Amino acid sequence: MDDSPLDGIARALRALAAAGGDRPASALAPGELIAVNAAFGALKRHVDAAFAPVAAEISRQSRRELGTDSLAKRQGFVSPAVLISTAAGTSVHEAVRIMQVGEATAPRMSLTGERLPSKHPQVGDAVGRGSIGMSAASAIITLLDRVALRVDKRRLEEAERQLVALAPGLRPDELAKLLARAEAHLDPDGIEPRHEARRDERTLLLQEREGMFLLTGRLDPETAAPVKAAIDALVAAGLRRNEHADEGARDGRSVKQMQADALADVCRHAIGCAEVPTGPSATVVVRIDLADLEAGIGAAMIDGVAEPVSAAAVRRLAADVQVIPSVLGGESEILDWGRAKRLFTPAQKLALAARDGGCVSCGAPPAWCHVHHLAWWERDAGRTDLANGVLLCTGCHHRLHADGWEIRVDGVGIHATVWLIPPPWIDPARVPRRSGGSRYTLTA
Repeated sequence: MDDSPLDGIARALRALAAAGGDRPASALAPGELIAVNAAFGALKRHVDAAFAPVAAEISRQSRRELGTDSLAKRQGFVSPAVLISTAAGTSVHEAVRIMQVGEATAPRMSLTGERLPSKHPQVGDAVGRGSIGMSAASAIITLLDRVALRVDKRRLEEAERQLVALAPGLRPDELAKLLARAEAHLDPDGIEPRHEARRDERTLLLQEREGMFLLTGRLDPETAAPVKAAIDALVAAGLRRNEHADEGARDGRSVKQMQADALADVCRHAIGCAEVPTGPSATVVVRIDLADLEAGIGAAMIDGVAEPVSAAAVRRLAADVQVIPSVLGGESEILDWGRAKRLFTPAQKLALAARDGGCVSCGAPPAWCHVHHLAWWERDAGRTDLANGVLLCTGCHHRLHADGWEIRVDGVGIHATVWLIPPPWIDPARVPRRSGGSRYTLTA
């Protein structure tokens, strides 16, 4: 980049002042608060970007082989991470992360003294522009380094380009979902070994403490899929009842309380019962290419589970629980109904779940969502077609309408892209924000 790191900080400071950051927070209108929050975020990303090469150089001058001549040890610190975290007032983990990004994005020197590009130049460019922060940059670098020995260099470079383009604006859980799918895309042969390693780590601990039971567990995706499907089905039923209930009849439980009660309901019915207690409404929806399933290779996605699983895991699931394979449009299923039907069909909801991955706003699982007509059925004579439907949970449905958001669908079928367009009071430019499943998909 032509600009120095300090130039980026100066621009961010000017943007912060223009947004109203030089005024007391209590004097800011809601729209100004959002703008100031965004400006502070940009400023922090630019400051971190400027500091990353400094942290990398501290790390280089503190490498272990220098012994007592290490820069960190001469300053009285056991490691460069402790030196940096002490000066910055941050955690050692965050210091390690910024050193990692600095080292991976700094120019390198060959053994002959030739200047070489950085290990991850596209991540470095994105960090320098302030489009992604240290957390996203570190996570992308970690993934790329993990699969580097098993992936062609050109594919790895293209994946890096797509990841830095998709990462801005994603929440941590959304970024984790993107990276999990990217790893399955880049290294499909590694899915089964990773899955078996995670399966070996599954645990569940039930302890009684102070009159309450503490349930602690770690479940691999295959083990968790039927558990999550059953609980989601019962929670979704409660949320749907609340949507149209009078104030006095509303279920006052939080979602966490509903989930706890759902687990108890499933177990209560399971005692002495040979039938599936949740009935046909609790299903595991698996999305995999038919050829991959028949060959026993490749990656599959389970609705509501971020981590991809192997074809072998899908076969095991199919033997134990009710599984819906995602073969959409087959058996003469009609996925566009025009004005012939008002409500979207189960087949259409499966197709929209494949496209949207859940609520297009907050990412809630498909079981918690209903299909919303973009052009309303009555007011706009909207059609019951895939291009006119999106998945929304009840809370986001009402919030998007109340706040003035718009939704746009570009493309056809399950590969279309959903965009959320913010109202002017949130973003005066109304720049569309990518939503739905396209946020997590790398192209071939």
